[in-house]
Amino acid sequence: MATRSTNLENMSPSLACENLNRYLGEGDQRVHVLRSISLELFPGTMYSIVGASGSGKSTLLYLLGLLDKADSGKIIILDQVITPDDDDRRTALRNRHIGFVYQFHYLLREFSALENVMLPMLRLEESGPRPDLEKRALELLDAVGLAHKAHRRAHQLSGGEQQRVAIARALANSPSILLADEPTGNLDSSNSERVFDLLLKLTRERALTSLVVTHNPTVAEECDVTFTMCDGAIVHTCSRRDNRRINAK
Repeated sequence: MATRSTNLENMSPSLACENLNRYLGEGDQRVHVLRSISLELFPGTMYSIVGASGSGKSTLLYLLGLLDKADSGKIIILDQVITPDDDDRRTALRNRHIGFVYQFHYLLREFSALENVMLPMLRLEESGPRPDLEKRALELLDAVGLAHKAHRRAHQLSGGEQQRVAIARALANSPSILLADEPTGNLDSSNSERVFDLLLKLTRERALTSLVVTHNPTVAEECDVTFTMCDGAIVHTCSRRDNRRINAK
């Protein structure tokens, strides 16, 4: 496994939230899914969220990734405060600052690995000339060890390779924050370790703030900080490195 080398002294959190609450349903069926969650997450650090199914892990991840809206509370991304009413800013912030890796890679089967990595770049208005995008996509594929398969179609790659392409795609717009929902859930133990080691390596090298939802105890144990959730609340925080600045309030 990769080792920790990032010094967090004097850093500000790149992702934080204060008193996030989320409800589902109406009337007697209303359920308090997230209960006053407050966190501070710092660059160069790998975090994990664990807990039983239905504990609120993925809901929290999607709120932090601006894919869903809280009923109350606020999210702070690189010192920019986002409230539930900030619809106009959510998409721009998400596309620019947040990369996502899912349990299912969601690659376009008939597109090459290179083309799949380029897609998020094309969504930005300032994406640049195609040759520049291809060069950057190839560099990202090289970072995940797949430059030699850049022109293979997605369906021609193994499961582990597809997930590595998905990681390269998540980094396409140079995000500061990487969010992953069960990124090793569909992989065998060997590919699972390889993919996690890659995520950890990229977190260190690029000073990413990385947060992983996982049921895999091995993955959780290797993260710097693990948050345990139960019934919509964080009930325990375990730090496995000397991260004095990292905390869950």
